[in-house]
Amino acid sequence: MFYNYHTHTCLCDGENTAEEMVQKAIELNVLELGFSGHSYTEFDKTYCMSPEDTELYKEEITALKSKYKNKIKILLGIECDYFSDIPLEDYDYIIGSVHYIEKNGEYFSVDSNKEDLIKSVNHYYNGDFYSFIEDYYSLVTDVYNKTKCDIIGHFDLVTKYNTDSALFDTNHPRYIAAWKAAADTLIKTPAVIEINTGAMARGYSKNPYPAKEIIDYFKSRGKKMIYSSDCHNKDYLLFGYEEVKKYL
Repeated sequence: MFYNYHTHTCLCDGENTAEEMVQKAIELNVLELGFSGHSYTEFDKTYCMSPEDTELYKEEITALKSKYKNKIKILLGIECDYFSDIPLEDYDYIIGSVHYIEKNGEYFSVDSNKEDLIKSVNHYYNGDFYSFIEDYYSLVTDVYNKTKCDIIGHFDLVTKYNTDSALFDTNHPRYIAAWKAAADTLIKTPAVIEINTGAMARGYSKNPYPAKEIIDYFKSRGKKMIYSSDCHNKDYLLFGYEEVKKYL
């Protein structure tokens, strides 16, 4: 019996309606299903819910809560990007995530695609991936303070395109110092850390976020963690959960 609190619908960058997700969750005997549509970001509207769709999303999830209350517990959440500026009072929970870096008044995505990421790091950091990583983890360090989130989303998202150390070395002292600084700050907050199988479902990695050594670091300090699939397609609602159980 599992649950998932990181779920996207076709109102943002997901592929299915919310009701299709609910029906799949019931089929899989999911205990609780939390929806977490992407919060609106003015500078990039390609992946997130518009203000109008955000209101529709709230209405739709609220209606599904009532419709399926005897079959599954449904929660209305939001994945709030660090640079998003929206009201957060109407949600059962908040996932705080960093998807962008801001440099000189411009924003670039951490996870849109590998080629664009390399171009951005070359442009803004003269190719120094460790400076980029330090900026990323400084935002992760502050994400709870900024969003007052209940869940920390995909802690080490910067590794999405780094299979076989294609872009940087995760054993480099600067990389380790950056993620540990973020982890040490977040450990002091009430937010839980998600073990996110999204990159596994989309074929970017064989392992979840965060990396095993980061999971071990959080565990050794008593930090609570939960599974999430960062689901964008109903057929991957519990993707990788059994594998991750064995992996851990």
